[in-house]
Order: sequence, then C-alpha cells, then structure tokens
Amino acid sequence: KAFGAMGGYVTGPAVAIDAIRSTAPGFIFTTSLAPSIAAAALESIRIVRACPHLRVRLAERAMRLKGLLRTAGLPVMPSTTHIVPLFVGDAALCKSISDQLLYEYGVYAQPINYPTVARGEARLRLTPSPFHDDALMDQLVASLVRVWPAQIARAAA
Repeated sequence: KAFGAMGGYVTGPAVAIDAIRSTAPGFIFTTSLAPSIAAAALESIRIVRACPHLRVRLAERAMRLKGLLRTAGLPVMPSTTHIVPLFVGDAALCKSISDQLLYEYGVYAQPINYPTVARGEARLRLTPSPFHDDALMDQLVASLVRVWPAQIARAAA
C-alpha cells in the first residue's frame, strides 16, 4: 500500500459489469502487477533504501507537527507513524473543516470518515513530508486555530 500506484473499481449497471467480467478477466482477476507499476514500486524501494535521511526527517517533521498541534490545544490522536490524526468526531463537521482549510487557506487536510473509521470517529489526516519546513507547519497550525473554534461553534448551534 505505501508503495502502491495501482487500483480502482468499476461501477455501473449490472449488465455493464457482467460484460466487463466476461470480456476483461485480465483486468479483474489478475494477481500480477503491470510492469510499469512494478517498476515504480521498485524505484520507490530503492529511494527509501538510498535516502535514510529522508526517513529521519519524516519522523522529525511528524513529531514536530504533533507537538505544535498539541501546544495549540488541538485534539491530536495517538499515532506512531508520520500520519497525524486530528479528532473531529462528526463526519459532516470533519468535511466542513477540511473544505474551509482548502478553500480559504489553501491547506489540504484529508477528512477520514466511516467506513474507514467507526461512526463518530471522524478525523482529519495530516501527512507531513520531509519537505514541509517550519514555516509551512506554522501556517497549517495557524489556519487550524482560525478554523477550529468557528466550525465547532457552528456545529454546536
């Protein structure tokens, strides 16, 4: 999954799905990766092995972001990875916060809702990279601090 670059699904009328199953079994039932996907995954592994400093930087960036968010009083959930989850609870509120961050502040924070997490456990998933510097992290936290109280107040009203 971490190195993946392939996947998908098809939806449509039952007749169309049946036609796809009948005429394209190589796309549905194959267990092998396309050569380009295998090459991309292999190159990703080579980069990870060749650049341990990026893994160290990624861990440091995630720890720093978690600390900044906690200091700002935001509900950081426990995480042992570079993924930084912020607990929201309500799915509609989570989406609203995500949208406001994107459209007003240019910040993408992925909303995670049911069925990925249990109902009532919606969260924002923040994923810093080794290339997010302190200024970008400070901007993210400042944006969240502006958005968070207003959204929570709207939801309570």
